[in-house]
Amino acid sequence: MTILESTEATPKVPDNEHAPLPLSDKRRRGIYILPNLFTTAALFAGFYAIVQAMNQRFEYAAVAIFVAMVLDGLDGRIARLTNTQSEFGAEYDSLSDMVSFGAAPALVMYEWALQDLGKLGWVAAFIYCAGAALRLARFNTNIDVVDKRYFQGLPSPAAAALVAGMVWVGIDNGFAGNELRWYAAVLTIFAGVSMVSNVLFWSGKSINLRKSVPFIVLIALVLAFALISSYPPGILFGLFLAYAGSGYVVAALRWRRRRTHRAEPAVPQAAAYTAQAGDAAAAPVEGASSDPGSKP
Repeated sequence: MTILESTEATPKVPDNEHAPLPLSDKRRRGIYILPNLFTTAALFAGFYAIVQAMNQRFEYAAVAIFVAMVLDGLDGRIARLTNTQSEFGAEYDSLSDMVSFGAAPALVMYEWALQDLGKLGWVAAFIYCAGAALRLARFNTNIDVVDKRYFQGLPSPAAAALVAGMVWVGIDNGFAGNELRWYAAVLTIFAGVSMVSNVLFWSGKSINLRKSVPFIVLIALVLAFALISSYPPGILFGLFLAYAGSGYVVAALRWRRRRTHRAEPAVPQAAAYTAQAGDAAAAPVEGASSDPGSKP
């Protein structure tokens, strides 16, 4: 075979480096301004919380974390409603969450209360920060595997709300950070461990914003906003504390239901075995009369 023949036999491979991308790839790799503006605003709020904690203005830092929560909840929904999802936006959102709901709450809590505990204080803060990083990494890898109705582990925004809510409530009631340092350490470790647990928490993604709802739902939303506005620090902290406990309550109920379900089949089997033994004892022996009054 000549060199020319071998060259013609080899299929020509297109130059993918300069080939135009398909429309789907262009859309996936594109950068959309609207949802990423909200992600950038959430990142700024988390960074602002860190700066205010360094300046000993912890109330502003706690409020900034809650603002970051609201902005983080909006960017994903806006991207889905406007059909502007992208891989860049997903990665950018994860990095923003790590700052706003991982590093910022840990540093705010450490500066407010945990630094008086010495080594235990920064260890507790690190457990929270590492838990947030692991939670976000697991979420990104299991996004197409887990049930969309539930989160595996406590969501990082909810964990950040626990930490920031305690700081906000403590300051609003006149407590200094060193007075609540042990409670702060327990809550920080609890939030960090809950993020990497396998406990399921309701995600709220089953709510369809495009679907019509009864008028009573609108009234309930108005009452909820009125309740939160009456005392924001305590109501918000109580709501997220209840949310963090709801996952463990539901998990305990499911474990009890599974345990009861496994124990139920054992009772009919034992009853069937007893009935079979009774039937065998009552059956007449070969050569004997079934009438107890007769003789063989």
